[in-house]
Amino acid sequence: MRVMLAEDSTLLREGLVRLLAEEGHEVAAAVGDGGALLAAVAERPPDVVVVDVRMPPTHTDEGLRAALEIRRRWPDVGVLVLSQYVEKRYAAELITADTGGVGYLLKDRVAQVEEFLDALDRVGAGGAAFDPEVVRRLLAHSTHADPLSRLTPRERDVLDHMAQGHTNASIAAHLHISQSAVEKHVNAIFDKLDLSHASGYSRRVLAVLRYLGS
Repeated sequence: MRVMLAEDSTLLREGLVRLLAEEGHEVAAAVGDGGALLAAVAERPPDVVVVDVRMPPTHTDEGLRAALEIRRRWPDVGVLVLSQYVEKRYAAELITADTGGVGYLLKDRVAQVEEFLDALDRVGAGGAAFDPEVVRRLLAHSTHADPLSRLTPRERDVLDHMAQGHTNASIAAHLHISQSAVEKHVNAIFDKLDLSHASGYSRRVLAVLRYLGS
């Protein structure tokens, strides 16, 4: 894949450049702030961008705002956010997007190289990859969980994996159950959350929105 990086830590940025090159990816740009990333993407959009959350000049949410701008202007570009922090507002906006090709990992995952590369591949292929800890932190601030009380523990497990961006086949593999069982659980979730007859919207996205209490 053709990848662009935005990370203000020179050491981590250069480490990622080397890692991706060794895996056969082309690193088209490696920059230290969100503005430079947007300029590089505008010149020639890559397949995927990997972006930190907090970068110059204010070290608050510049990277995440750049990621959302890329999603808006270049929806075909995959976005993998890589950060030490969970910015709840923007993370929820990313996690409930119905466009695919998006992920949010905590930087601890970089040390687990295979997990990071797997997430990059999933995002590049148009899928989703969300760190379970990101999902848990979002859920910890949810105040509208009443509809979820009707779900069984297994259905909650399935919905948790849906929120992480897993497909039915991937959920089946992670939970060690059949894909048909996952499909039954998903349909039960839609029924219990009154989404069975929803039209015009993705029921999976609506279910995740309910799960996050949005």
